[in-house]
Amino acid sequence: MDKKDVFNKIADLVADQFDVHRSKITGDLNFKNDLDADSIDFVEFVLDLEDTFNAEISDEDAEKLNTINEAVDYIMAHQK
Repeated sequence: MDKKDVFNKIADLVADQFDVHRSKITGDLNFKNDLDADSIDFVEFVLDLEDTFNAEISDEDAEKLNTINEAVDYIMAHQK
């Protein structure tokens, strides 16, 4: 899976979970600042990421994911 595919899947997850129009989602979108994601929202998002990409994301690593691009880069680096 290439970076564009990963971005598109993550953007679709964000659009569904945070009720954001898909066209408004960019790589710089910040989960906490731009989406107003609270800790529960973010944990649910990380669980969705793990399910979608068959990946395990530690709590420590999840705390470092602030933007869409950071999530994409993480998934690209940890694909099985």
